[in-house]
Amino acid sequence: MSGFLEVSHIKMQFGGLAAVDDVTMHVDKGEIVSLIGPNGAGKTTVFNMLTGVYNITSGEMSFEGQDLKSMIPQDIVKIGISRTFQNLRLFPKMRVIENVLVGTHVRTKYNFWDSLLRTPRFRREEAEHTARVIQILRSIGMDGMRNSFVNSLPYGDQRKVEIARAIATDAKLILLDEPAAGMNPAESEELLRFIRELRDKGYTILLIEHDMSVVMNISDRIYVLDHGKLIAEGLPQEIANNPKVIEAYLGGEQKNVKNN
Repeated sequence: MSGFLEVSHIKMQFGGLAAVDDVTMHVDKGEIVSLIGPNGAGKTTVFNMLTGVYNITSGEMSFEGQDLKSMIPQDIVKIGISRTFQNLRLFPKMRVIENVLVGTHVRTKYNFWDSLLRTPRFRREEAEHTARVIQILRSIGMDGMRNSFVNSLPYGDQRKVEIARAIATDAKLILLDEPAAGMNPAESEELLRFIRELRDKGYTILLIEHDMSVVMNISDRIYVLDHGKLIAEGLPQEIANNPKVIEAYLGGEQKNVKNN
């Protein structure tokens, strides 16, 4: 496998349960691809497989030609895959800039003693990381919030901070796990603009999302899981009109998935 992200016949078995069963998919550079399905379909399990949280039972996974199966999570981040989580995992009593700086630490070269003694190497690297984070925040329109405490921000901005932290790892592929969860319609619309801007800046996005107005209006392609199996893939309009998707995921409510 030699594409950007290639997944072939992956399976994740927990005892007698196949949480993910023979799933094949790919994400090309510069795409926004959504992975959808009902609760318990295996979507987050796929993310956990891709990011090394789970050792897959069988199948093949590669990113830019590098085998992901044998990698630990830290190494997967280092080659350019980062993720967010369905539930925010920020440090609420730390400032925005401090939260985003956490993402840079996967690439630090100083050691414990450098940090303890605040050596020139430590100070130099921290200055470089801080400048990089300020540039990231400026590029996504959050520079004015960098010294705000995270718990003082609106929910939508907290989501942006989490995505900024993923960017700070030098990610090429960002996995977003339900970024619109808990957002009101205005916040969801702002999120759509934000994700499109990320793509325009050169990032590739793999997205899990339940908000179908987000999925249908932002995705280049969509994969649909049900009970761990891939039941459909295609363009948004194809997915919106797919009887299997309507039955398995939407309970027949076809009108809810059509593009706005």
